[in-house]
Amino acid sequence: MSDYLNISDFLLPVNIQRISLSEPYKDGQLGKSIDVYDVNGEFPDLDEAQVVLLGCGEQRGSGIVHTQSNAPDVIRHHFYPMFYWHSDIRIADIGNIKPGSLYTDSYAAMKTVVKELINDGKTVIILGGSHDLTLAQYNAYSENKKIIEAACVDALIDLDIDSPFHHENFLMEMLTGEPNFIRHYNHIGFQSYYVHPRMLETMDKLRFDCYRVGHVKESIDEMEPVIRNSNLLSFDISAIANTYAPANSVSPNGFTGEEACTLLRYAGMSPNISSIGIYGYNPGRDRDDLTARQISQMLWYVLDGRSRGKREAKMDERDSFNEYHMAFAEVDTTFLQSKKTGRWWMQLPDKRFIACSYKDYLLASSNEIPERWLRAQERS
Repeated sequence: MSDYLNISDFLLPVNIQRISLSEPYKDGQLGKSIDVYDVNGEFPDLDEAQVVLLGCGEQRGSGIVHTQSNAPDVIRHHFYPMFYWHSDIRIADIGNIKPGSLYTDSYAAMKTVVKELINDGKTVIILGGSHDLTLAQYNAYSENKKIIEAACVDALIDLDIDSPFHHENFLMEMLTGEPNFIRHYNHIGFQSYYVHPRMLETMDKLRFDCYRVGHVKESIDEMEPVIRNSNLLSFDISAIANTYAPANSVSPNGFTGEEACTLLRYAGMSPNISSIGIYGYNPGRDRDDLTARQISQMLWYVLDGRSRGKREAKMDERDSFNEYHMAFAEVDTTFLQSKKTGRWWMQLPDKRFIACSYKDYLLASSNEIPERWLRAQERS
């Protein structure tokens, strides 16, 4: 078991009095059940925790000179009073990353803490901070030389090498830096009018998948297998329409609040995702804390997804799956459908199973090659 007291050196405890309501939390509220690193208490015993909250208000990578945003605490203020429906999920909150002298120092501290937690099998939820903190989230895996799939929900594709701000170009380092540990990258919810067509051509040549916001909204269930196959999820609130997240000053359009919650539920259901970062929230741009309330509801849906995902059978428990053998384009393959959750998997020629959707099964049944199968083959 890891010595969690080592990571406490990088953390500031939560000031419960600052984030709590005027009344004590009631029985059944999350604030009564979360094991919190409070200014008046000891560091939590994380042995039983499955989900760990971590704040990092670092925002200098976006050009804001103030070292630390209070965004994580504003989100906590609205998350803690929510009711705790998922008592099978144990949650701990270990406070906020101490700001470093440089924003790269904050990166290093966050990387160290996240690495320690994911190595011990925890699911870490990071409350940011600017979107470039995704790089520190990724480095927790690269430090272990762990090859991963990553998914990012964002209205923009942050590859603007001409920008002086790291939050607008950090993906260049993450996706092309050497050595590189990204097996595959999915970008969910980009808005075409903000993205140069050649950038999409480059992403396609790298065999990365980019999903336009309109495409996702038409068939949001197609994102479930995309997220299920991922290890890391990064969510920039710019992907949510301003109506639902007033602190989003990038675009009036985007996902509804319900659609954002659905994507986070998929993340919770994934057996592979071990870190989720929610970035880009600036309380100074919010109205009536509506964006903080939106994010807190997204967190609730991570727990809901995690609780649902625990009911899923293991892949070797074949009696828990409907099994369909078929051939398409002269390729023999097998599809599995879970009897417990209804989710689908398909087998590649190397006998690996990857997450897929019912639509993929229907295409294969019609002797058509599912694009998801084809793209996976191109990358193998």
